Amino acid sequence: MPKDPPAILKSVSVNLPFGMGGATWEADPTEQNAAWELYIELVTRIAVQSLDSEQGTVREALSSLYTLFGTTRDILRQAGPQVGASRESVGGIAIAVLNQGLRPFMSAWHPRLQAWEAQNTGGLSPQEHEKAWAEEPAIRAELEKLRQELATYAHALAVISGVQE
Repeated sequence: MPKDPPAILKSVSVNLPFGMGGATWEADPTEQNAAWELYIELVTRIAVQSLDSEQGTVREALSSLYTLFGTTRDILRQAGPQVGASRESVGGIAIAVLNQGLRPFMSAWHPRLQAWEAQNTGGLSPQEHEKAWAEEPAIRAELEKLRQELATYAHALAVISGVQE
């Protein structure tokens, strides 16, 4: 038997990441659907999962985070202008997360990691070479801070989509 769709929200209040504060507005079904799609993309990536120092590589995490740019653009493009671009809209929140949260992190760390990776002469595996990088603990610490902010974003998307209060 099919499940009933979540109730249409009259008003939604969420806390936002990256120092954006909070927002309250009336979410419509288009915003709810876009929030759901963004939520699924976010929570199924390393973005909101802790990256233990012995697990995976920073490169894999950065590559996963980078794909959020294209995915978010696609979701917002498909949803159309009804998702908005203001701070109190799914579109505006998503754009701010990309520009105020992910972009500064990626701009700071991606070139540094890329430069270190270029120094691997092939004697070490990518994971071993990454572990030998003096900045590896710092980037992992920054990834953890980013993860916490993205977890706040994921929670807001869950609330907006109507799957969590």
